[in-house]
Amino acid sequence: MSNVSQTLIPVQQVESVLNPIVEANGMPNACYTSQEYFAFERDQVIGKTWACIGFASDLLKNGYVKPVSFMNLPLLMMRNRQGEVQVFHNVCSHRGMQLVHEAGEVQGMIRCPYHSWTYDLDGNLKGTPHIGGTGQHKDERFKCEKHGLKALRSAVWMDMVFVNLSGDAASFEEHIAPLVERWQPFWGDEGLSLLRRVNMGGHLEIEVESNWKLTVENYCEAYHLPWVHPALNTYSKLEDHYNIMFEERFAGQGSYKYNLSDTAGTHLPKFPSWPADKLRHAEYVALFPNVLLGIQADHAFAMMIDPIHAEKTVENLRLYYIGDESLKDEYAGCRTATLESWRVVFGEDIGAVEGMQKGRHSPGFGGGVFSPEMDLPTHYFQKWLATQTKAALEG
Repeated sequence: MSNVSQTLIPVQQVESVLNPIVEANGMPNACYTSQEYFAFERDQVIGKTWACIGFASDLLKNGYVKPVSFMNLPLLMMRNRQGEVQVFHNVCSHRGMQLVHEAGEVQGMIRCPYHSWTYDLDGNLKGTPHIGGTGQHKDERFKCEKHGLKALRSAVWMDMVFVNLSGDAASFEEHIAPLVERWQPFWGDEGLSLLRRVNMGGHLEIEVESNWKLTVENYCEAYHLPWVHPALNTYSKLEDHYNIMFEERFAGQGSYKYNLSDTAGTHLPKFPSWPADKLRHAEYVALFPNVLLGIQADHAFAMMIDPIHAEKTVENLRLYYIGDESLKDEYAGCRTATLESWRVVFGEDIGAVEGMQKGRHSPGFGGGVFSPEMDLPTHYFQKWLATQTKAALEG
């Protein structure tokens, strides 16, 4: 690893995060403010595991493509003619031109705007106009089959599209299995297949002037509820929450008394397997590095945390309801009320994470400390981060 990174983030500071919570410091300020660390983090931390880059349901039909920039990396999500979702580097194999600039349906081939090379929706190079000279569109010295688009390891789960940039992480099935096992008693064997996205009124996009990690840290704990979320604290109180931490890459909180349906008067179809004695249970789990998940008896949500640069993040939320019944017009008001409740909650968090970001520029702050009881999930996330960072710095 470069000496520059070690100078920027001394490994001793990272190691202090790994101490028992009563002796631990948080990650140093530069991890939240430095664009150099942001680049290091993409390749050496986030890139070594499975990160979410988008949602499969944004690929509206077969033959649909959507370009995404993930931490300044141009990527392309594609749904091929058979409906399979794949992810490729969004660059032409010829001279590195960005291939696709906006989402849409591809009628024929994907065409590079520079020299008109064309690719099919499986990434195969199909056309190379004039490659062997004027009017010579093939050349035996050039093998098209060797120069298709570069695919990334990808997986789709709960509508989210994940990629492993390094290509050598454990399988995604292994990665997600502990959460699937944890939630099976709630949503049953069919839970995932029952989720339905509503295109109208089913999503939020929130831009925050903060580092992506602060949004995850804030999500992991319920400690701030009474002061930041007064409305939420009326139907899901601080004292009704419990900490969640498992398998080194999942942390968050659960509630025993999530009660929006009574508060907002919503009555939506529920997971048929959800235990009758736990209808007010809800769990909010961060899947490291950049996914925030929530399940309730009558809806679920997934939020992709999109790191734009060191001090800017976009939160992309998608709401999911249960079964085809939930899509009917008679539930429109309930769906709207559910979305609005989350709009309020995540809107209230903006001031908190932006305020913490400003504090990361203070020489009077050195990573901070943790409540030994209330900050356990946040410290758990920071320990994951510190472990990956330390390994990369020492590697």
